[in-house]
Amino acid sequence: MSDFEVMPLPEDDDGAAVYVISIASQLSGLHPQTLRQYDRLGLVSPGRASGRGRRYSLRDIALLRNVQRLIGEGINHAGIKRIIELESAMANLAMEVAKLRVEVDALLASNSPKPLARRPATPAVTYKKEDK
Repeated sequence: MSDFEVMPLPEDDDGAAVYVISIASQLSGLHPQTLRQYDRLGLVSPGRASGRGRRYSLRDIALLRNVQRLIGEGINHAGIKRIIELESAMANLAMEVAKLRVEVDALLASNSPKPLARRPATPAVTYKKEDK
């Protein structure tokens, strides 16, 4: 496979690692050496082909652009790595919350809410402080 060939992208899978480094470089607007550096720093970790060549996904390319934007805003590599980690954790938590909401909705649908039992009204007891 030459540097300019692109494997077909599976339907609805922007995480499929299909682009070789030269194509990812063109799509992201970054030099291939910059992509290698970001990989070494752990900012963007592309998939690997059987020959150990890097394969970038659409998600990786979007992340490369985001890294470049953050660098343009003056954030250093360590800060960018932390931002990426936190954004990833937040996305994972959002997915977990969505799954739990589906489960709760299913439980509520299968177990219709029961009306609350009314307790008989009891008079409120008030105490007066006596003067001594």
